Amino acid sequence: MGGDGAPGVPLRAALAALRDDRGGLSVALVGDPAELEERCRTAELPAGGLSLVPASQAIGMDEPPVQAVRRKTDSSIVVGLELVRDGGADAFVSAGSTGAVLAASLFVLGRLPGVDRPTVGATFPTAGDPVLVLDAGANIDCRPAHLHQFAHLGSIYVRDVHGIAEPRVGLLNVGEEEEKGDELATGAHELLATDPDLRFVGNVEGNRIIGGACDVLVTDGFVGNVLLKFYESMAGFITGLLRESRETAGAGDERMEEVLRMLDYTEYGGAPLLGVDGVVVLCHGGSPPRAIESAIRVASGSVAAGMVEHLRRDLQALAGRTA
Repeated sequence: MGGDGAPGVPLRAALAALRDDRGGLSVALVGDPAELEERCRTAELPAGGLSLVPASQAIGMDEPPVQAVRRKTDSSIVVGLELVRDGGADAFVSAGSTGAVLAASLFVLGRLPGVDRPTVGATFPTAGDPVLVLDAGANIDCRPAHLHQFAHLGSIYVRDVHGIAEPRVGLLNVGEEEEKGDELATGAHELLATDPDLRFVGNVEGNRIIGGACDVLVTDGFVGNVLLKFYESMAGFITGLLRESRETAGAGDERMEEVLRMLDYTEYGGAPLLGVDGVVVLCHGGSPPRAIESAIRVASGSVAAGMVEHLRRDLQALAGRTA
């Protein structure tokens, strides 16, 4: 029931994911049963794999997240996360209120042992493999230890979902020298550089991100969110220019089509919420069906890889070393 086009857009995304799936995927649509049933009656449903779970309430984008989650206990967000907690689902995907999903995930699923602050990761295209940037806005004020945890959470996600065996971790900074930056940056650099379980490649300046300098880039949520919004706006600007050029030149330029795909955020799915005890993927409120379908695929891949258990194991080892 979340997102600008709900419930039609999430429904179309679920149907597309089921039609394309070859691994036994099933999707539960959580929301107003009367409306969902009516939509399903007029949709071309696949043979199986789709179920409806009733939730009588929905949380709006403009509602205070914590208050809404506590007041609307039968909202689609809370009910969906309770399915994950109780074993009725393996993952939760939502294009609803990000703040409400964050709050409900903490209330319903809880943090993994040893996690101080769960983090949201955003995937950016680069000249090489995509880079996972975290935090993308969940944690505005951070300490060095938080960025250290983000590096571990992001490394396991990239290894499990992107298939990179030894992810390169970078620290976003204003210079490459290790003494550069404020207390947060220098403190985080010391922790990252002395951790034998991370492949730390040092400070990464903003102009090196697009060149693929690292696979995981850590920063606080204030800077990360500014970077995310700038990246998205630039990608939209460039794809707009390219599409205008394609219309003028005519279709058929394979390289241009490849660039458009690379810059299209719908190819990368949603943003993982890492550090809670379950797989949660967040989508833009304005996500089209293709983006939510990609998020479903990301969630399914995270479950298949055993990502949460890998996070639990790695964080326990980290807590043992730093105790």
